[in-house]
Amino acid sequence: MNDKIRNLQTSVLSDNWYTLRKVTYELLGADGKWQAQSREAYDRGNGATILLYNKSAQTVILTRQFRMPTYLNGNADGYLIETCAGLLDKDNPEDCIRKETEEETGYKITAVQKAFEAYMSPGSVTEILYFFTAEYTKDMKVSDGGGLEEETEHIEVLELPFTKALDMLKTGEIKDAKTMMLLQFAQLNGLMG
Repeated sequence: MNDKIRNLQTSVLSDNWYTLRKVTYELLGADGKWQAQSREAYDRGNGATILLYNKSAQTVILTRQFRMPTYLNGNADGYLIETCAGLLDKDNPEDCIRKETEEETGYKITAVQKAFEAYMSPGSVTEILYFFTAEYTKDMKVSDGGGLEEETEHIEVLELPFTKALDMLKTGEIKDAKTMMLLQFAQLNGLMG
């Protein structure tokens, strides 16, 4: 426990889609004085994301889907190009991303490599996102993907040249943080050879 936090109290503001809590507490400052603070924290669970890459073809698999919050904040059509991702639910990160990969992209992968993990919006969201990479080949494709109908997912699967995906970062065609991070990870670590 952190001995610089005391009198921690939480109350639920909303428990509709996920849980929004109001948290009040006292934080010990560098000056030795306790300061009362209040924050809201959105708990949507933890997630996993993956960059599928084909070294010999020099391609990556990305997805494209509608994201309402981006539409509300200036994304004209609301669609984002992203790496495959999903919430952990009760799965461990590796099992989750294997399942999500098959549901969303149609590729059945077994070997995944963990790249890193990160808090994506630590000022307001509790989520830790686990980042993975995996090589894919054409023979791993078992379906068209597209997501699950019961989860109202309508996902377009994109196979792009790696260099084009990197260019899309520069042009702003890719604005999703997790996707940017994984594409840059692949470039920095020479995953494409």
